[in-house]
Amino acid sequence: MSLDADVLIVGAGAAGLSTALHLAESHRVLLIAKEDLNAGSTTQAQGGVAAVTHEEDSLEVHVEDTLSAGLGLCDPNVVRMVVSRANSVVARLIELGVPFDRDTKGFKLANEGAHSFPRVLHVADGTGHAIAATLIRHVCEHPNIEVRVNRVAIDLITSKKLGKQDNRVLGMYVYDRGQKIVESVAIPCVVLATGGASKVYKYTSNPAGATGDGIAIAARAGCRISNMEFNQFHPTCLYHPSATTFLISEAVRGEGGKLILPNGDSFMHRFDEREELATRDVVARAIDFEMKRLGVPSVYLDASGLSATHVQQRFPAIYETLMSVGIDMTREPIPVVPAAHYTCGGVLVDHDGHTDIEGLYAVGETACTGLHGANRLASNSLLECLVFADATATHIRKNWTTLKQQKLDIPTWDESQVTESDEDVVLSQDWGELRGFMWNYVGIVRTNQRLERASRRIDMLKREVHEYYAKFKVNSDLLELRNLILVAELIVKAAQWREESRGLHFNKDYPESSPRAIPSIIRPSMDPLDVF
Repeated sequence: MSLDADVLIVGAGAAGLSTALHLAESHRVLLIAKEDLNAGSTTQAQGGVAAVTHEEDSLEVHVEDTLSAGLGLCDPNVVRMVVSRANSVVARLIELGVPFDRDTKGFKLANEGAHSFPRVLHVADGTGHAIAATLIRHVCEHPNIEVRVNRVAIDLITSKKLGKQDNRVLGMYVYDRGQKIVESVAIPCVVLATGGASKVYKYTSNPAGATGDGIAIAARAGCRISNMEFNQFHPTCLYHPSATTFLISEAVRGEGGKLILPNGDSFMHRFDEREELATRDVVARAIDFEMKRLGVPSVYLDASGLSATHVQQRFPAIYETLMSVGIDMTREPIPVVPAAHYTCGGVLVDHDGHTDIEGLYAVGETACTGLHGANRLASNSLLECLVFADATATHIRKNWTTLKQQKLDIPTWDESQVTESDEDVVLSQDWGELRGFMWNYVGIVRTNQRLERASRRIDMLKREVHEYYAKFKVNSDLLELRNLILVAELIVKAAQWREESRGLHFNKDYPESSPRAIPSIIRPSMDPLDVF
């Protein structure tokens, strides 16, 4: 790839876009996206940005709420860092043009699960779309940022892979989906901002591109991966054949929506005193329990007690989407099920977003910063993206003198030993099988036997796809499946290591929490078949 850039950013959600804008003040940035700039999870985020603006709220309470949700696995220093910078990143978004909802008293604040006060700033129920649209506009207008879409990152080129003693970034191989060619990018600094890996599950609220690319790429390069067993399942994804990934925001429950069984009975009071506003892990497990107990395909979220005018103003996108499939949420309950929503673990980074490899950074859902622990507090994710985008850009600028000396000649992609595939049916079959058994065996409730079954199937798929990868030219489906299989393996290994139940990881064979909370940390081996 012919380019004139200092830093490569992989991913175009809030984390990648915001990092690009910060860096562009002093550096030339190349930003690549798998699809177009609107295809990521940020655009779909309905909730908002958690920040302390309520007169009775405080930073200490926001810190305590985050630590409580994380059940002992949050890094208190990171939590305090992120919470204390919330107002500054909100101010920057407002300066860029994000129109947060206001009334005569100030910001309109939503209340969401496990928050002690209303503290979620929002733009109706389309906050992510508003933030993404604003950031995209500024990125596309900036003279120091070059954007290329329809590019899939394949792997890092590092000095260690080329036989050196150290491990630093030299570049990256990138697949051009339009031209169907692999480009070699020589660059000394890479920021992974590819989002999470919830597409590893059969049912998810995430877009198609959430295939854990950054996590898998970092693992293959030798980075430590932490807390992958903590997959957050959002409790209320719409259960309807015409909208299989549509989320019903937690704010609907915050405004008074009630979870009910098919017969109309409420049930959350039997699981937690906070009822509908318990943490997501509690609510998701409660729904899962009731569905299995009754043998029903869904439960219901009833918002019919709210004012129709208020619903249409506060949740216009949700209301319109539901009406398009024949559900009037102001008059009838909404069928909902839990769905994989957020990857709380990821590439282990420090307070500056830096990984184990010199010149490699990870931000957003790709990273494990220590903020979320065993369960993410609602609306802390966009906040984390924005705070760590700033911290990462600051660290790159401070260390640029050292980083810029690392740009070296790199090998081009070698396709001399591979051919075009006529067996792509293998990919679709393996893709479906992987997502199916991950949902059934490594979902909301786990057992040792289920995890072992998943591990055996992953090993089989890994060998099949490793052979396929070695024989045929790459394409998007192959690259994504390769990444998903590795991510699945990381999730299962971390889940098998954790002999307790904590937060989002619930194992029926170890139903209690251990006295000490210890993060899981996996350093993948450099055996090609282990991290193929």
